[in-house]
Amino acid sequence: MSNEHAQHGELDDAEYAEFMALAAEEGFDPEDVDGELAGGGHVPLPVLAVVGRPNVGKSTLVNRIIGRREAVVEDKPGVTRDRVTYEATWNGRRFKVVDTGGWEVDVLGIDAMVAAQAELGIETADAVLFVVDAKVGATDTDEALIKVIRRAGKPTVLCANKVDGPSTEAEAAYLWSLGLGEPYPVSALHGRGSGDLLDAVMAALPEAPPQTFGTALGGPRRVALIGRPNVGKSSLLNQVAGEERVVVNELAGTTRDPVDELIELGGKTWKFVDTAGIRRRVHLTAGADFYASLRTSSALEKAEVAVVLIDASETLAEQDTRIISMAVEAGRAVVIAYNKWDQMDEERRYYLEREIEQDLVQVRWAPRVNVSALTGRHMEKLVPAIEAALAGWETRIPTAKLNAFLGELVAAHPHPIRGGKQPRILFGTQAGTRPPRFVLFASGFLEAGYRRFVERRLREEFGFVGTPISISVRVREKRRKK
Repeated sequence: MSNEHAQHGELDDAEYAEFMALAAEEGFDPEDVDGELAGGGHVPLPVLAVVGRPNVGKSTLVNRIIGRREAVVEDKPGVTRDRVTYEATWNGRRFKVVDTGGWEVDVLGIDAMVAAQAELGIETADAVLFVVDAKVGATDTDEALIKVIRRAGKPTVLCANKVDGPSTEAEAAYLWSLGLGEPYPVSALHGRGSGDLLDAVMAALPEAPPQTFGTALGGPRRVALIGRPNVGKSSLLNQVAGEERVVVNELAGTTRDPVDELIELGGKTWKFVDTAGIRRRVHLTAGADFYASLRTSSALEKAEVAVVLIDASETLAEQDTRIISMAVEAGRAVVIAYNKWDQMDEERRYYLEREIEQDLVQVRWAPRVNVSALTGRHMEKLVPAIEAALAGWETRIPTAKLNAFLGELVAAHPHPIRGGKQPRILFGTQAGTRPPRFVLFASGFLEAGYRRFVERRLREEFGFVGTPISISVRVREKRRKK
């Protein structure tokens, strides 16, 4: 897609002209329509990791940056553990913030623990925001963290937090000695100084990180193998590779490093991004799931298609559905693979079918394969499923064809009347692929149920196997009489 088309989404010039004429006819503002086509594409956002030792106010700062109270804040160290990535905007630039929690650890493992955790956050980030408590000053743990940051070589902004007034500002100045450049004095709680800090962060973050997929034409397609710990990801990878590439162990969370493997499968080379759980040490169990979710999200960033591995011999866990949601939210193609299928009796299979119907209703469109990572049974079914999902992910419907379909749909199934008005889809276009993104222009607000109906019919008509679909609706503004 050449640059001059980038601003029209994925419409070529002829289609774009035809579309804009349609928009003008229906009374839409050309600028609005243009913005709708260009905006909202799945460009990867730059990532900022917020690191620091426990209780320096990282989560309060994260809430300040994202502009809402979403990260859990409590007046004791170690509250942050789970869901760690948030989206933020500053001066019109979108970016992601990763809140690397500092949770309570026994003194034995503290340096190792804080370092390991910071390393993970830093590894996946484009820039680092290092938070120090100005009232306490730099501690040994801070010094240990700085070593980690230096090794990673990422651009770093130093934040001196808890600076509530001029008296504390002098204390913040002492932090020049850390050698990380200018300390920005901030009160995360009161918002003091946060604007200057964010300006510095924007200067450190790249405009947009290099797109990790889609650039190398003809390069191997990237597959992320995800699933909760101990569901058999490593066994599956070994089975696919036809040799022992990865350490397999009964213990949940043996895999630590994300191993990218080039693997021949079905006559093609694929790049498998193995999403590592992490080895659980006795004291650090709490952190393990945090790592697993961080790993999963970083693997999804790199992949084009996610193969979600589910243990068929156990009931579906909440963590399974959460992992599937992560893949869908990341806008990746999805294949669901049931492992250990061969170990089940007829009765369990019957109940599993029911569970799947019920729990995986939001991904009914994803191709399903039943495999055995141990014996290699049905492995040959994996490739066609991945290929089908990628094909759906890249499907694009020409605007004229889409509008013919929408016209028939609206005529046969009009939107229910609400408050005496009947909103109507006027026209639409597919503004992007990978995943498919539709923009519908309507005369009034379309209810969620009707949007789901439109999505279901789009799938019935055009396939879209194995891919999430995003549908945004633009409602025609009332025109003021000039």
